[in-house]
Amino acid sequence: MHADERAETSVTTGTKAWELFRDDADVVAARVGGSLKDLAYELRDGDEVEAVEIGSADGRDILRHSTAHVMAQAVQQLWPEARLGIGPPIENGFYYDFDVDTPFVPEDLARIESAMRKIIKENQRFERRVTTDADALDELKDEPYKIELIGLKGGSGTEGTEGASVEVGAGELTIYDNIGRSGEVKWSDLCRGPHLPTTKRIPAFKLMRSAAAYWRGDEKNKQLQRIYGTAWESKEALEEHLHRIEEAERRDHRKLGRELDLYSFPDEIGSGMAVFHPRGGVIKREMEDYVRRRHLEEGFDYVGTPHISKDGLFHTSGHLPYYADTMFPPMEMEHAEYRLKAMNCPMHNLIYRSRQRSYRELPLRFFEFGSVYRYEKSGVVHGLTRVRAMTQDDSHSYVTPEQAPAEVEHLLTFVTGLLRDFGLDDYYFELSTRDDSKPDKFIGSDEQWQTATDVLETAARKFGVDLVPDPGGAAFYGPKISVQAKDAIGRTWQMSTIQYDFNQPAVDRFDLEYVAADGTRKQPVMIHSAKFGSIERFIGVLVEHYAGAFPPWLAPVQVQGIPIAERHNDYLFDIARQMKAQGLRVEVDESDDRMQKKIRNAQLQKVPFMLIAGDDDVEKGAVSFRYRDGRQDNGVPVAEAIERVAAAVASREQV
Repeated sequence: MHADERAETSVTTGTKAWELFRDDADVVAARVGGSLKDLAYELRDGDEVEAVEIGSADGRDILRHSTAHVMAQAVQQLWPEARLGIGPPIENGFYYDFDVDTPFVPEDLARIESAMRKIIKENQRFERRVTTDADALDELKDEPYKIELIGLKGGSGTEGTEGASVEVGAGELTIYDNIGRSGEVKWSDLCRGPHLPTTKRIPAFKLMRSAAAYWRGDEKNKQLQRIYGTAWESKEALEEHLHRIEEAERRDHRKLGRELDLYSFPDEIGSGMAVFHPRGGVIKREMEDYVRRRHLEEGFDYVGTPHISKDGLFHTSGHLPYYADTMFPPMEMEHAEYRLKAMNCPMHNLIYRSRQRSYRELPLRFFEFGSVYRYEKSGVVHGLTRVRAMTQDDSHSYVTPEQAPAEVEHLLTFVTGLLRDFGLDDYYFELSTRDDSKPDKFIGSDEQWQTATDVLETAARKFGVDLVPDPGGAAFYGPKISVQAKDAIGRTWQMSTIQYDFNQPAVDRFDLEYVAADGTRKQPVMIHSAKFGSIERFIGVLVEHYAGAFPPWLAPVQVQGIPIAERHNDYLFDIARQMKAQGLRVEVDESDDRMQKKIRNAQLQKVPFMLIAGDDDVEKGAVSFRYRDGRQDNGVPVAEAIERVAAAVASREQV
């Protein structure tokens, strides 16, 4: 039976789930009535049972959480005084937090791995045990962090505590024992499960690194030591993952930004704030020119708004208090409080409201490169992909309710075409909706949310790409579609977003309206769209996608002239002038380095094309045309060489 098969036949009460899958070694758990269960779970008559294979998403989570338990067991074998925090599965791996006197070092991780392999070899059984709060508090009296979690069980205290749900919840309290061959309890941990049947079902794992982490993610709490690891369903899958990590490190946009002299993050300015150097500025300008032109072609009007505003504007929009934690603190000036803007939409609403609007003007589309500022916590700031100061290609469409479906479709066509132009043509859509269990985090009626969600979903399905649900991921004011693009090594990035907003135009917000054909005044729908999103983040993604080897149209230097000897400099400078006259970006290396060193330097700077010239080339009016991958055509006439570069740039070809 495979993971996508459901057993709907009646089972005898008391049958263990593993009995249904005894012949399938890949099955490590069961889904019974929609809930994940251990294979030791006793079934009841009528239960609908589904196999969970180790290579599935749920199976990998179970594998990784079980491996986290084995790691914690090994740590307490080696450091008996270590106190346990939380150990959840995460994307591509797991971690566990420990309270220890001395931070872990790489040699410690090697010792832990060795102890883990022994535990795995012992084939210890994971056994679930139901307990009471009182008994658990007594049993775990030496584990203060577990006791704290028990005290939060069933309440809202675990909300926002990453990984806490794997330990406790609103239901019964359970402990998992690791049972040895002789039936003795080797180790125990507070946990909701499920787990693998035995430790020997862990095929491949590796501990990656250790880091400091505040208990429950709160910097006011004690700093614990976190060990990160990864586990996979086979040694081959683990090796592929480790190779992807190596490739990601090679492509790290922070490292490449330094090597290619694109941007930097001066401490004097502050964390999360980048400055673009001339070569990085070329990429940024090309992107800005592209998206500005495309917006104008798509019917948007260019507008501009200031960087700060009285904070009352953000109360009107509803962003305060919803986004107060991510906005910079207010500044007092002239008896009023001002804020750095974290979004552009409230100011665009004021432009819309500046005069009476007619239905004939709709759709009315505003666009700007708006600088916005968001107070990201220092622990999540990361190069260009998570910054505090960013520029958004922010746009807003004001439409009648009847125009909304066509406008969403129009915007999706726009953003997918943009992504293809930048070489990101492997993507899916994600539909973020509200969480009905948390009504205080969202505003608007059920009818408004249903209408908005239906409009987005209907438009998205016309594009024939996967539409993945994201329950609870919506903004407070309405649902959204985000385009999730895969890069060259298969990582997924959230890129463009489109959001349906029935909140800000409302009477109790900005009171936006238009005069309808019958003379009545009606409220428009506001649709937010960001094509790049943050231009800084988009650049960071592109640097890693291309590993710094940009397509010719985006490359900071498109052509490097390489003279074989000093006497060939003037010849190449003349060719460079011809190319610059056509808008191409050309440099000539007139250094004292030998030709091979000059070629090597151009390759390190990932220049798409090199024009090499010696005596024969000067005599024939030609160059040796060298590509970034090492291919070279000799004796290419100058006019043809210029045309090759110009054609590659104009076509936006990717290689």
